[in-house]
Amino acid sequence: MPTEAEWEFAARGGLDGAEFVWGDELAPGGTHLANTWQGPFPWRNFEADGFTGTAPVASYPANGYGLHDMAGNVWQWTTDWFAARHEADPAKPCCAPQNPRGPAMEGSYDPRQPAIRIPRRVVKGGSFLCAPSYCRRYRPAARHAQMVDTGMSHIGFRCIRRDTDNKERRAP
Repeated sequence: MPTEAEWEFAARGGLDGAEFVWGDELAPGGTHLANTWQGPFPWRNFEADGFTGTAPVASYPANGYGLHDMAGNVWQWTTDWFAARHEADPAKPCCAPQNPRGPAMEGSYDPRQPAIRIPRRVVKGGSFLCAPSYCRRYRPAARHAQMVDTGMSHIGFRCIRRDTDNKERRAP
C-alpha cells in the first residue's frame, strides 16, 4: 500500500494545485468524474452518475498518470498512522523529509477516546458517500482517520510497486 504522500502524488496525476484529481471543477460540463453522492446527504442520492453504491473499476476516466478511481467510490488505506497535524515545516528547506510520515502507531490513538486503544491509519480519496454538502474528502489533499478494525463497506486498498532499482528517479 502507498504512504499518504505517495497516494496523494499518484492521485493528483500531475495536476499539482488542482482541487480535484481531474481539475478544478466538481462536475465539468455536468459530467461526474468520480463516484460521489449527488443530492442532499444522507436522505436523497439523485444518482446522477448512475450508481447508488460502489461503481465498477474504471467507470470514470483515468487521471494524468493513467490511474482510475483515485477519488470517490471507496476510501483507500495508506500505510501511515494518523495524526491530526503533520509535523511543522523545518526552519531550513534542506531538512524537510522526502516522504513525510505520520506518527508511530501509539500516536494514532484518538485523544477524544482515551479508553479505546485502537490505532488509526490515514485513508484517502473519499467514497460514494461523500457529498459536497457533507464530506468533500474526495479531494486529493483531504485525509481521514480510520480505526484499523473497521468493517466499513466503502473502504478498500490500492497496491503499489516501488521501484527500488532506479535510484536516479528518487530525490536526493
